[in-house]
Amino acid sequence: MKRELYYAALFKRLQQMPSPVQCERVLAHHEDVPANLQPAVFMTVTSQNAEQVTGFPTKYLLDAKVWIYAHRDTAGDVPSVTVNRILDELDEVLRPPVGPSFKQTLGGLVEHCWIDGEIHTDEGWLGLQSIAVVPVRMLVVAN
Repeated sequence: MKRELYYAALFKRLQQMPSPVQCERVLAHHEDVPANLQPAVFMTVTSQNAEQVTGFPTKYLLDAKVWIYAHRDTAGDVPSVTVNRILDELDEVLRPPVGPSFKQTLGGLVEHCWIDGEIHTDEGWLGLQSIAVVPVRMLVVAN
């Protein structure tokens, strides 16, 4: 089991999205990310859960959150346009290849990687900052 290998592979996949100006593993507060460095994507490791059944390899669920920041240059912009574009790009880079298993294995490193759960968004109702937080889960079977 090489946790960092799996998280690094996920991060490498995130770096393939074309829109973000920056993509980092260390989360910065949105107020500390200048508008000219947005849209920005950050990835954080959130939790790890091991499941063991006697006689079988341990299954690990490795969770991460993808944080998307988008600053609106003018108050007249539709706040969710940039965030929605990046969410679509995230869907695309995590899309499983077509085939019988239909799993995103991050190049054969994990059993599956997918967006899992509610995507929280803030369109910037009270300001110029839009944010989305996306839960991502990886399934790894330890040998």
